[in-house]
Amino acid sequence: MAKPDLYFSADVEADGPIPGPYSMLSFGLAVAGAFDGTAFEAADPTKDTFYAELQPISETFDPEALAVSGLDRASLTRHGQDPADAMNAAAAWITGLAAEANATPVFVAYPLGYDWMWMYWYFMRFADKGSPFGHSRCLDMKTLYAARASTPITRSTKRNMPSHLLSAKPHTHNALDDAIEQAELLQNLMRWTGTG
Repeated sequence: MAKPDLYFSADVEADGPIPGPYSMLSFGLAVAGAFDGTAFEAADPTKDTFYAELQPISETFDPEALAVSGLDRASLTRHGQDPADAMNAAAAWITGLAAEANATPVFVAYPLGYDWMWMYWYFMRFADKGSPFGHSRCLDMKTLYAARASTPITRSTKRNMPSHLLSAKPHTHNALDDAIEQAELLQNLMRWTGTG
């Protein structure tokens, strides 16, 4: 029998559009629940969480992207975690929780493309064992909504979703706050039949 999926809601704050030339400044992870192919079991997304603020890996940054994050690059240069330490700790935390649940870890984000790009690159670049999500164990909440609502991706934005699907928590641009908020969105989407 296949193991269930254990969903890790993720959010990233970065100082530019792509990893390498720019830096991931913080990331948050929150366990959203498990799905065995038949039933979804929601978890309290505030219970099992991980958050890290990282030292920048380059001198290059986009001032507008940095402003969105609300983080201070100079402070992170002095006090942020070494990326290798942070990514190894996150990978161990993810694999440990998945092992406890006898489940397979799956990365979940809204939208997936941006957060996955950063986290996968950082795991592959800095974590000793690479990505705990492999190269493709990921779920895009925007696509999940589009499929359930029978609507184009271009109309699958949060402002177009029924309000009962959205979390009551604000989107703060703190990576952990937003990972928890988006875990609640996933839980609502997993229970939703797409009929209202």
